[in-house]
Amino acid sequence: MIIAVTGGTGFVGQHLLDLATGRGHTVRALTRRPQQPRDNIEWVEGSLEDRDTLERLVQGSDAAIHIAGVINAPNAAGFEAGNVKGTLAMLAAATAAGTRRFIHVSSLAAREPYLSQYGASKARSEELVERSGLDWVIVRPPAVYGPGDKETLELFRMAKAGFILLPPKGRLSLIHVDDLSRLLLNLAEREEPAKTVIEPHDDRPNGWSHKEFADALSRAVGRRAVSLATPRLLVRMGAAIDRFVRRDKAKLTPDRAAYFCHPDWVVSTGKTPAPGLWRPEIATEVGLTQTAQWYGANGWL
Repeated sequence: MIIAVTGGTGFVGQHLLDLATGRGHTVRALTRRPQQPRDNIEWVEGSLEDRDTLERLVQGSDAAIHIAGVINAPNAAGFEAGNVKGTLAMLAAATAAGTRRFIHVSSLAAREPYLSQYGASKARSEELVERSGLDWVIVRPPAVYGPGDKETLELFRMAKAGFILLPPKGRLSLIHVDDLSRLLLNLAEREEPAKTVIEPHDDRPNGWSHKEFADALSRAVGRRAVSLATPRLLVRMGAAIDRFVRRDKAKLTPDRAAYFCHPDWVVSTGKTPAPGLWRPEIATEVGLTQTAQWYGANGWL
């Protein structure tokens, strides 16, 4: 197959490209910057704002996997540009090129669009996909972790330091990046299911309490760590401080703090993938340990 991919230089995208080329597919991957040549990967330099670039990206492709998006922006306009307008541009390009299969990577945050600008933008992107005439599938991953991830890195660092600050009490689902990549590729390779929303997870139906997750992180780094559920007010204050200190590089923004404090980020059981399509292969305890080892080997911890 020829598969068009956005976000191929990001965390999930890099794992997807490795898997897709390993299965013998040719990947056309969007990139903003020049990349090193790789077998079976055609880099298409440009952005989601460039119609000509997107036409080259999807031309002759059998499926499109739209991973690219904005998880951190200074205002609503930034999320709108990255998550809504970018998705609309990809849908238009795929439709014009005759690429019927469209896999859209959204977020569980889209279920609660009132909580954050990020979630609202992801919900609007889903609406665009659902109104398209393509054979679409929307995938809402829960918290994604794995080697190379910079978003969960600070949790591992806190565990290594022996003290983990958590959001207020709640539960969450998790998925390893390689399991998510397998699901996305499986969906691209098939014609069914179509016109549906999927919420995958690590085969733990009721997810993890924040305390259980912190304890698993502690075991992964090999150190006993104390975990503390942080009140909402302190999370918001921490977000304001992080924004002030690290500016555009802040990880805990006020917008992210809003949905981090939501108590239920467990996937919906009625939206999990059919076993014949996909099942997770990486147990979270094992995956967290492997991720910690990768961080250590690469000098990140």
